[in-house]
Amino acid sequence: MKKGQEIQVRVEKLAYGGQGIARFENQVIFIEGGIPGDFALARIQKIKQNYLQARLVKVIEPSPLRQDAPCRHFGFCGGCKWQNLDYSQQLLFKREQVIESLQHIADVSAEVVHQTLPSPFIFGYRNKMEFSFTANRWLLPEELAQPEVKKGYALGLHVPDFFDRVMHIEKCWLQDDTMNDILKFAQEYFNDQRFSIFNLRSHKGLLRFLVIRKSFSPNQYMVNVVTFQPAFEALAEFARKLAVKFSNIASIINTVNPRYAQIAFGEEEHLLHGKPVITEKIGPFEFDISANSFFQTNSLQAENLYRTVRDYVGSGHQLILDLYSGTGTIALFLSSQAVRVVGFELIEGALQDAYENCQRNKIKNCEFIAGEIRQTVLTLNEQPEVIVCDPPRGGMHPEVVKELLRIHPEKIIYVSCNPTTMARDVKMLLPLYRLKEVQPVDMFPHTYHIELVVKLERM
Repeated sequence: MKKGQEIQVRVEKLAYGGQGIARFENQVIFIEGGIPGDFALARIQKIKQNYLQARLVKVIEPSPLRQDAPCRHFGFCGGCKWQNLDYSQQLLFKREQVIESLQHIADVSAEVVHQTLPSPFIFGYRNKMEFSFTANRWLLPEELAQPEVKKGYALGLHVPDFFDRVMHIEKCWLQDDTMNDILKFAQEYFNDQRFSIFNLRSHKGLLRFLVIRKSFSPNQYMVNVVTFQPAFEALAEFARKLAVKFSNIASIINTVNPRYAQIAFGEEEHLLHGKPVITEKIGPFEFDISANSFFQTNSLQAENLYRTVRDYVGSGHQLILDLYSGTGTIALFLSSQAVRVVGFELIEGALQDAYENCQRNKIKNCEFIAGEIRQTVLTLNEQPEVIVCDPPRGGMHPEVVKELLRIHPEKIIYVSCNPTTMARDVKMLLPLYRLKEVQPVDMFPHTYHIELVVKLERM
């Protein structure tokens, strides 16, 4: 077996990460673009000690699960790699990946894992999209043969695994029609005005990102132009024309990221039109969302996620701890379930948002503590009945897990976006806890990503 060699294989299943898994001469092969049931020609790209990595060259016999992807950028954009897989099958495969992680890492039975909760919408569900500016447009194969398509300016999405390759996006199926219209307006405006584009190598230029946010209830939009240096005067005409064309844009902002790191996060904020926030309603609660706020990107499914957490927590408690509490969304949903809810969060800005969200919704029994969680949780001398954890993708620090075991609450509710790290942390808790049930929640249709709510009860 050598790099570049082409082989014929039958794809058996999907790995966590979205790649197809096949076997050839007793070796495991991960195939980008493969779907279970495909009989395909694949080209070896990397040879590792225990597996091979390959890319799909041609589907010889397509799987019955395969369907045509509606997006013309599919296969080149990394946003939604499962558009060519029937949605009902996506839900099954996501559940299987959760089961495999729990079985292989924590030795837990599949019976505790419920069927994946489907998203209310599978297209147009995202409330936030980030688009990158480039002065060196990456062309699709079909565009290379079109002399009228220029290789210069573009505003679009990155080619997977290439930080400096950006393709022009005509329409993204994950955002609604208005967001696509806003994108098109911005593409045409900035192309005509010839603003300079930030260069990732020379670190010169102005435009970096266009971030579009939406609230579903009420129907409002925010447009944020992220620049390398302040540009509120230069962007005033853009904001004026944009606001005239789209009456439901409630906020237009210029945020400034003067750092070299290519992230759509601004350290400085200038309001160009409207308000500095848009408002979203999740269940009975309203939340103000600013340019830099973290908020679940699938608003309609977020309510189902938080209701699942609330159902698992139960009612009638004296004290609930909410670890990694962020902007307080979960704490608000749990405020009716206990006398007090105490949140712990590292980022002080998020805690400020949490208090503002409580004030907006007239919630008076939630409080929040800032600092490193494995240290601040030690300062609490009271015994909670329930602890809710919603850590980042890397999971919980081992010291936090030790604190959970020391505190030993009646229930631990674990919210996770990573089945692997969730299973690792659950394994450490199992000596003192029983895993009762797991609810996968599909927040990201057409991707391999899956959100989970896990209920553990004290033995």
